[in-house]
Amino acid sequence: MKKLLLCAAAAAAFATAAYAAPAPLDGARIMQDIKVLSSDAFEGRGPATPGEEKTVAYLIQQMKAAGLQPAGDKQADGSRAWTQDVPLARFATKGPVAASFTAAGQVRSLTQGEEIAIRAAQTGVDRLTVKDAPVVFVGYGVKAPERNWDDFKGMDLKGKVALVLVNDPDFETGEGDFGGKAMTYYGRWTYKYEEAARQGAIGFLVIHETAPASYGWATVKNSNTNEIFDVIRKDPTEAHAPLEGWVQRDLAVDLMKAAGLDFEALKAQAQTRDFKPVELKGVTFSTDYAVDAQKVVSKNVLGVVPGKSRPEERVFYTAHWDHLGVGLPDAKGDRIYNGALDNASGTAALLELGRAFAKGPKPERSVVFLAVTAEEKGLLGSEYYADNPIYPLATTVASLNMDGVNLIGPTRDVTMSGDAPLTLKDDLVRVAAAKGMTFSPDPNPQAGSFFRSDHFPFAKRGVPAISFGSGEDLVDGGKAAGKALSEAYVKDKYHQPADEFDPNWKTDGLVQELSIFYEMGSELANSKTWPEWKAGAEFKAERDKTAASRK
Repeated sequence: MKKLLLCAAAAAAFATAAYAAPAPLDGARIMQDIKVLSSDAFEGRGPATPGEEKTVAYLIQQMKAAGLQPAGDKQADGSRAWTQDVPLARFATKGPVAASFTAAGQVRSLTQGEEIAIRAAQTGVDRLTVKDAPVVFVGYGVKAPERNWDDFKGMDLKGKVALVLVNDPDFETGEGDFGGKAMTYYGRWTYKYEEAARQGAIGFLVIHETAPASYGWATVKNSNTNEIFDVIRKDPTEAHAPLEGWVQRDLAVDLMKAAGLDFEALKAQAQTRDFKPVELKGVTFSTDYAVDAQKVVSKNVLGVVPGKSRPEERVFYTAHWDHLGVGLPDAKGDRIYNGALDNASGTAALLELGRAFAKGPKPERSVVFLAVTAEEKGLLGSEYYADNPIYPLATTVASLNMDGVNLIGPTRDVTMSGDAPLTLKDDLVRVAAAKGMTFSPDPNPQAGSFFRSDHFPFAKRGVPAISFGSGEDLVDGGKAAGKALSEAYVKDKYHQPADEFDPNWKTDGLVQELSIFYEMGSELANSKTWPEWKAGAEFKAERDKTAASRK
C-alpha cells in the first residue's frame, strides 16, 4: 500500500520541492494559546464584542512574535494592516419573544429556546409581527430542477409559515437522488431559509430531529437565540424571509395530529418525488418581538511568510477565531460559550503553524495564515474574504482549513470534512501514509460538514480547499473509543458553555496531526504544483475559468 501511494507519479509531482522536515511543533505552547483564547476573560470570542477586541489583539501579538508579516488591508501609505475589515449586520431580539400556535381553536404558547428557537429577523424591520398565519408542511423544502425534484409543486406560500424537515430526502433510507447518507447543500438549514425567501413565505420553521441535524436541541437553542449576523445586503429580503427558526419534533407531531395528520406518514411521503405540500387545517402561527439591528465591523486577521521566488502564489491556512460569545445560561448558570475545542484549538494550531513556517526555511511560495471572524454566524468572515479577496483567488494555491484539532491522543487514521474529489485529498492520504496512518472517509457525511467550515467559500469559487478532520481510530482504545468521545462531545459540549479548556487534554495526537498539516502546506509552498479538482467535481469549472493565470 505504501509503495503504491509513493509511486513515481506522486514523487514527480513534488520533484522540485525543497521543503525541510517539519519544524518542531510545541504542544505545550499550543495548549497555552487554547487556554488563553478560551478563558472567561475572552467572553466566548463573540464578533463585535470586547471579546473580539481581546482576541484580535492577542492574534496580532502572537503573529508578530512568530515573525510573520502583516497581510491584511492595504493602508494609505501602501503598507499592510494585520486585519481585514469585515462589515456585518448584527440583529438581536429586544425584550420578550411572544410565539404561539393555535390548533383546533386552542392556543399553545411557546417558550423561546424550549419548544421553539426563533432567530432575530434579518430583513431590516425593527419589529416582527405575524398574526394567525396558516401553516403548511413542505417536506424537505427542496427545489432541485437538475434532480427533477420540487417539494412545492406551485403552492403559494405568501402569508404562510412552512414547516420543513432538516437534511435531505435520502437521509432516512440512505438511497435516492441526493447522495444517500451524505448530505448535499439542499440538506443544510441555510439552504432551507434561502428557499423560503425565494418562495415568498413569511418563513420556514425547521423541524429539529437530532439524527438528521447531527446535533441536539441545545445546539439549536444556543446558536439561534443569541445575536445573528449577516453580510451587508442591498435587499435582505432576497436572502431572508421575515421568520426563520426551529421547532422541536414533538411539537410538530402534536400540530399535525391536531390537524388530523400523521407526522411519520408525511415524512415518508416527503422522501418521494411525488410529495405535495400539505396545509395543516385549523393550525396557525403567531409571533411578536422587537429587533435591534446595527451595522458593525468585525475583523479577519492575516499574517504571511512571503515566498522567496514566487510570492504572488499563495498557500492559505485558515481557522475561525470566533465562537458564540455570551448567551443563554446552561443548567449550571454558565453564560460564557468559551469554544475551547471549537475553535480556540484550531486558532492555536494556526498560530503554531505560523511559527513553524516563519522560523523554518523560507518557502518558494507565500504562506498566508488567515484567522476569520463570524464562522459561527454562517461562515461570514471567510465568505467576505472570498468575495473580497485581498489576493487573487486565481493564484491562491489552496485553502487548508482547521476547525477543531485532535486533543484526545494519537490516532491510526486521519479524515476530512466531506469527500470532495480533489488532488489535495490524495496528498493528505499520501502524507499520512508516510507516517504509518490510514485515511478514513468522513465518519458523518450526513452532517454536511463540507458546507459548514471556512474552506467552503473558497471551494465554491474554485479554489482547491479541504478541512482536515481528526481520525477516530485511537491508538489507545481504537475506533470504539474514538467514536464514543466524538459523540459525547457533540452531545454534551458542542456549542454549549461546557466546551471549556481541559488541562487533561493530550498534546501527542495534536502534534501528530499538525505535522501532517505542516508537511502538506510545505510541499505546496515549495513546489510548482497546482492542486486540482478532479473530473466531475462541481467546483472544477469555476477553477478552470482562471487556468491561464497559473503557470
